[in-house]
Amino acid sequence: MNDSTAVSPEKAKPVKALPDAQIVTSVKHWTDRLFSFRVARPQSLRFRSGEFVMIGLMGDPDANGKQKPLLRAYSIASPSWDEELEFYSIKVQDGPLTSKLQHIQPGDEIILRPKPVGTLVLDALLPGKRLWLFATGTGIAPFASLMRDPDTYERYDEVIMMHTCRDVAELDYGRELVESLPNDPLIGELVGDKLKYYPTTTREESPFMGRITDNLRSGKVFTDLGLPAMDPAVDRGMVCGSLDFNKDIMEILEGFGLNEGANSEPAEYVVEKAFVG
Repeated sequence: MNDSTAVSPEKAKPVKALPDAQIVTSVKHWTDRLFSFRVARPQSLRFRSGEFVMIGLMGDPDANGKQKPLLRAYSIASPSWDEELEFYSIKVQDGPLTSKLQHIQPGDEIILRPKPVGTLVLDALLPGKRLWLFATGTGIAPFASLMRDPDTYERYDEVIMMHTCRDVAELDYGRELVESLPNDPLIGELVGDKLKYYPTTTREESPFMGRITDNLRSGKVFTDLGLPAMDPAVDRGMVCGSLDFNKDIMEILEGFGLNEGANSEPAEYVVEKAFVG
Protein backbone atom coordinates (compact mmCIF):
# COMPACT_ATOMS: atom_id res chain seq x y z
CA MET A 1 0.00 0.00 0.00
CA ASN A 2 1.55 3.27 -1.06
CA ASP A 3 -0.69 6.02 -2.38
CA SER A 4 -0.48 9.77 -2.20
CA THR A 5 -2.57 12.81 -2.95
CA ALA A 6 -1.58 16.44 -3.14
CA VAL A 7 -2.88 19.91 -3.80
CA SER A 8 -0.97 23.09 -4.49
CA PRO A 9 -1.07 25.62 -1.63
CA GLU A 10 -2.66 28.17 -4.00
CA LYS A 11 -5.65 25.87 -4.51
CA ALA A 12 -6.11 25.17 -0.80
CA LYS A 13 -9.19 26.47 0.97
CA PRO A 14 -8.91 30.23 1.48
CA VAL A 15 -11.13 30.39 4.58
CA LYS A 16 -9.81 28.86 7.80
CA ALA A 17 -12.46 27.60 10.20
CA LEU A 18 -10.24 26.07 12.92
CA PRO A 19 -8.08 27.92 15.46
CA ASP A 20 -4.39 28.04 14.43
CA ALA A 21 -5.50 26.32 11.21
CA GLN A 22 -3.13 25.21 8.49
CA ILE A 23 -4.07 23.65 5.16
CA VAL A 24 -3.09 20.07 4.32
CA THR A 25 -1.19 20.09 1.01
CA SER A 26 -0.46 16.37 0.54
CA VAL A 27 -1.09 12.98 2.13
CA LYS A 28 0.72 9.68 1.54
CA HIS A 29 -0.37 6.34 3.00
CA TRP A 30 2.64 4.04 3.38
CA THR A 31 0.90 1.02 4.93
CA ASP A 32 -2.43 0.34 6.61
CA ARG A 33 -0.78 1.56 9.82
CA LEU A 34 1.42 4.46 8.68
CA PHE A 35 0.94 7.70 6.76
CA SER A 36 2.66 11.03 6.25
CA PHE A 37 1.24 14.41 5.37
CA ARG A 38 2.40 17.93 4.64
CA VAL A 39 0.77 21.21 5.61
CA ALA A 40 1.33 24.86 4.78
CA ARG A 41 3.95 26.45 7.03
CA PRO A 42 2.97 29.59 8.95
CA GLN A 43 5.19 32.43 7.75
CA SER A 44 6.13 33.32 11.32
CA LEU A 45 7.09 29.77 12.38
CA ARG A 46 10.77 29.25 13.09
CA PHE A 47 12.04 25.93 14.43
CA ARG A 48 15.20 23.90 14.86
CA SER A 49 15.37 20.59 13.00
CA GLY A 50 14.31 17.83 15.41
CA GLU A 51 11.71 19.85 17.34
CA PHE A 52 8.01 19.07 17.67
CA VAL A 53 4.73 21.00 17.75
CA MET A 54 1.20 20.29 18.92
CA ILE A 55 -1.16 19.43 16.09
CA GLY A 56 -4.68 18.06 15.96
CA LEU A 57 -8.34 18.38 15.09
CA MET A 58 -11.52 19.36 16.88
CA GLY A 59 -12.86 16.59 19.11
CA ASP A 60 -16.40 15.22 19.11
CA PRO A 61 -19.07 17.49 20.63
CA ASP A 62 -19.74 17.00 24.34
CA ALA A 63 -23.20 16.73 25.92
CA ASN A 64 -23.65 20.48 25.48
CA GLY A 65 -22.62 20.41 21.85
CA LYS A 66 -19.26 22.07 22.52
CA GLN A 67 -16.06 20.93 20.83
CA LYS A 68 -12.53 21.16 22.21
CA PRO A 69 -9.28 20.83 20.28
CA LEU A 70 -7.78 17.34 20.39
CA LEU A 71 -4.01 17.87 20.26
CA ARG A 72 -0.93 15.63 20.34
CA ALA A 73 2.80 16.26 20.09
CA TYR A 74 4.18 15.51 16.61
CA SER A 75 7.78 15.85 15.49
CA ILE A 76 8.29 18.02 12.44
CA ALA A 77 9.76 15.61 9.89
CA SER A 78 10.75 18.32 7.41
CA PRO A 79 13.97 20.30 7.90
CA SER A 80 14.00 23.85 9.20
CA TRP A 81 14.50 25.28 5.69
CA ASP A 82 11.44 23.61 4.14
CA GLU A 83 8.57 25.78 2.95
CA GLU A 84 6.05 23.22 4.22
CA LEU A 85 5.79 21.12 7.39
CA GLU A 86 5.82 17.34 7.13
CA PHE A 87 4.53 14.89 9.74
CA TYR A 88 4.70 11.09 9.99
CA SER A 89 2.02 9.26 11.92
CA ILE A 90 0.74 5.89 13.00
CA LYS A 91 -2.92 5.02 12.50
CA VAL A 92 -4.75 3.90 15.63
CA GLN A 93 -8.27 2.87 14.67
CA ASP A 94 -9.76 3.70 18.07
CA GLY A 95 -7.28 6.48 18.89
CA PRO A 96 -8.96 9.76 19.84
CA LEU A 97 -6.92 11.76 17.30
CA THR A 98 -5.38 9.38 14.75
CA SER A 99 -8.70 7.64 14.09
CA LYS A 100 -9.75 10.99 12.58
CA LEU A 101 -6.38 12.31 11.40
CA GLN A 102 -5.75 9.31 9.11
CA HIS A 103 -8.69 10.41 6.93
CA ILE A 104 -7.46 13.94 6.17
CA GLN A 105 -7.27 14.98 2.53
CA PRO A 106 -5.41 17.76 0.69
CA GLY A 107 -7.33 20.98 1.23
CA ASP A 108 -8.49 20.01 4.73
CA GLU A 109 -7.47 21.96 7.81
CA ILE A 110 -5.61 20.82 10.89
CA ILE A 111 -4.81 22.71 14.07
CA LEU A 112 -1.12 23.56 14.45
CA ARG A 113 0.09 25.38 17.55
CA PRO A 114 3.18 27.29 16.35
CA LYS A 115 5.35 26.80 19.44
CA PRO A 116 8.11 24.30 18.58
CA VAL A 117 10.06 22.64 21.41
CA GLY A 118 12.08 19.48 21.96
CA THR A 119 15.41 17.97 23.01
CA LEU A 120 16.43 16.27 19.74
CA VAL A 121 18.35 19.27 18.48
CA LEU A 122 22.01 19.54 17.55
CA ASP A 123 22.62 22.31 20.07
CA ALA A 124 21.81 19.90 22.94
CA LEU A 125 24.89 17.81 22.09
CA LEU A 126 28.56 18.52 22.68
CA PRO A 127 30.70 18.63 19.53
CA GLY A 128 31.66 15.19 18.21
CA LYS A 129 32.59 13.21 15.11
CA ARG A 130 29.84 10.56 14.83
CA LEU A 131 26.13 11.10 15.33
CA TRP A 132 23.97 8.04 16.06
CA LEU A 133 20.21 8.32 15.51
CA PHE A 134 18.15 5.58 17.21
CA ALA A 135 14.46 5.20 16.33
CA THR A 136 11.64 2.69 16.34
CA GLY A 137 8.50 3.10 14.22
CA THR A 138 7.41 6.71 13.72
CA GLY A 139 10.23 7.79 16.03
CA ILE A 140 12.21 8.36 12.85
CA ALA A 141 10.25 11.59 12.24
CA PRO A 142 12.60 14.04 14.03
CA PHE A 143 15.55 12.35 12.36
CA ALA A 144 13.90 12.78 8.96
CA SER A 145 14.26 16.47 9.75
CA LEU A 146 17.85 16.26 10.97
CA MET A 147 18.99 14.03 8.09
CA ARG A 148 17.86 16.79 5.69
CA ASP A 149 19.58 19.60 7.58
CA PRO A 150 22.93 20.80 6.17
CA ASP A 151 24.09 21.65 9.70
CA THR A 152 24.03 17.95 10.62
CA TYR A 153 26.70 17.15 8.03
CA GLU A 154 28.73 20.25 8.76
CA ARG A 155 29.00 19.21 12.41
CA TYR A 156 29.61 15.48 11.99
CA ASP A 157 31.91 13.31 9.88
CA GLU A 158 29.50 10.38 10.04
CA VAL A 159 25.76 10.06 10.70
CA ILE A 160 24.34 6.60 11.47
CA MET A 161 20.57 6.11 11.24
CA MET A 162 19.42 2.97 13.09
CA HIS A 163 15.70 2.34 12.53
CA THR A 164 13.76 -0.74 13.59
CA CYS A 165 10.21 -1.77 12.68
CA ARG A 166 8.31 -5.04 12.70
CA ASP A 167 7.92 -5.40 8.94
CA VAL A 168 9.88 -4.34 5.85
CA ALA A 169 7.08 -2.11 4.50
CA GLU A 170 7.16 -0.07 7.71
CA LEU A 171 10.73 0.95 6.85
CA ASP A 172 9.75 2.43 3.46
CA TYR A 173 9.31 6.02 4.65
CA GLY A 174 12.83 6.18 6.07
CA ARG A 175 14.38 4.10 3.29
CA GLU A 176 13.00 6.30 0.51
CA LEU A 177 14.18 9.41 2.34
CA VAL A 178 17.70 8.09 2.93
CA GLU A 179 18.04 6.86 -0.66
CA SER A 180 17.01 10.27 -2.02
CA LEU A 181 19.50 12.32 -0.02
CA PRO A 182 22.72 11.78 -2.01
CA ASN A 183 20.90 13.12 -5.11
CA ASP A 184 19.22 16.00 -3.32
CA PRO A 185 20.10 19.23 -5.17
CA LEU A 186 20.37 21.21 -1.93
CA ILE A 187 22.31 18.91 0.41
CA GLY A 188 23.41 15.95 -1.73
CA GLU A 189 27.04 17.04 -1.87
CA LEU A 190 27.12 17.60 1.89
CA VAL A 191 25.62 14.18 2.60
CA GLY A 192 28.02 12.35 0.28
CA ASP A 193 28.95 9.08 1.96
CA LYS A 194 28.60 10.47 5.49
CA LEU A 195 25.16 8.95 6.08
CA LYS A 196 25.02 5.26 7.04
CA TYR A 197 21.61 3.61 7.18
CA TYR A 198 21.00 0.52 9.33
CA PRO A 199 17.35 -0.63 9.05
CA THR A 200 16.28 -3.75 10.91
CA THR A 201 13.07 -5.71 11.31
CA THR A 202 11.91 -7.76 14.27
CA ARG A 203 9.19 -9.89 12.65
CA GLU A 204 9.49 -10.11 8.86
CA GLU A 205 12.72 -11.45 7.36
CA SER A 206 15.07 -8.75 6.00
CA PRO A 207 18.83 -8.33 5.38
CA PHE A 208 19.31 -6.99 8.91
CA MET A 209 17.28 -8.48 11.73
CA GLY A 210 16.94 -7.72 15.41
CA ARG A 211 16.23 -4.95 17.84
CA ILE A 212 18.48 -1.91 18.00
CA THR A 213 19.29 -2.71 21.61
CA ASP A 214 20.39 -6.28 20.80
CA ASN A 215 22.52 -5.14 17.84
CA LEU A 216 24.24 -2.57 20.04
CA ARG A 217 24.83 -4.91 22.98
CA SER A 218 26.20 -7.68 20.76
CA GLY A 219 28.34 -5.28 18.76
CA LYS A 220 26.81 -6.58 15.52
CA VAL A 221 26.07 -3.09 14.19
CA PHE A 222 29.69 -2.03 14.67
CA THR A 223 30.88 -5.12 12.79
CA ASP A 224 28.31 -4.71 10.02
CA LEU A 225 29.17 -1.03 9.45
CA GLY A 226 32.91 -1.36 10.03
CA LEU A 227 32.85 1.08 12.94
CA PRO A 228 34.54 0.97 16.34
CA ALA A 229 32.51 0.63 19.53
CA MET A 230 31.13 3.88 20.89
CA ASP A 231 33.56 6.30 22.49
CA PRO A 232 32.24 9.27 24.50
CA ALA A 233 35.07 11.38 23.11
CA VAL A 234 33.69 11.21 19.56
CA ASP A 235 30.23 9.58 19.53
CA ARG A 236 26.93 11.37 20.09
CA GLY A 237 23.43 9.92 20.19
CA MET A 238 19.77 10.87 19.80
CA VAL A 239 16.94 8.57 20.88
CA CYS A 240 13.24 8.52 19.95
CA GLY A 241 10.99 5.56 20.67
CA SER A 242 8.78 3.98 23.31
CA LEU A 243 9.41 4.44 27.03
CA ASP A 244 10.96 0.97 27.37
CA PHE A 245 13.10 1.47 24.26
CA ASN A 246 14.33 4.84 25.50
CA LYS A 247 15.26 3.40 28.91
CA ASP A 248 17.13 0.47 27.36
CA ILE A 249 19.07 2.69 24.95
CA MET A 250 19.94 5.12 27.72
CA GLU A 251 21.37 2.25 29.75
CA ILE A 252 23.42 1.05 26.79
CA LEU A 253 24.75 4.50 25.92
CA GLU A 254 25.71 5.17 29.52
CA GLY A 255 27.46 1.81 29.54
CA PHE A 256 29.63 3.19 26.73
CA GLY A 257 30.36 6.24 28.89
CA LEU A 258 27.95 8.72 27.28
CA ASN A 259 25.95 11.13 29.46
CA GLU A 260 22.47 12.54 28.86
CA GLY A 261 22.29 16.16 27.76
CA ALA A 262 19.62 18.82 27.37
CA ASN A 263 19.12 22.19 25.74
CA SER A 264 20.37 23.88 28.89
CA GLU A 265 23.27 21.47 29.45
CA PRO A 266 24.67 19.78 26.29
CA ALA A 267 26.26 16.35 26.69
CA GLU A 268 26.85 13.16 24.67
CA TYR A 269 23.26 12.01 24.02
CA VAL A 270 19.67 13.25 24.21
CA VAL A 271 16.28 11.54 24.45
CA GLU A 272 12.85 12.82 23.38
CA LYS A 273 10.40 12.06 26.18
CA ALA A 274 7.39 14.02 24.95
CA PHE A 275 5.79 11.04 23.17
CA VAL A 276 5.95 8.41 25.91
CA GLY A 277 4.05 9.99 28.81
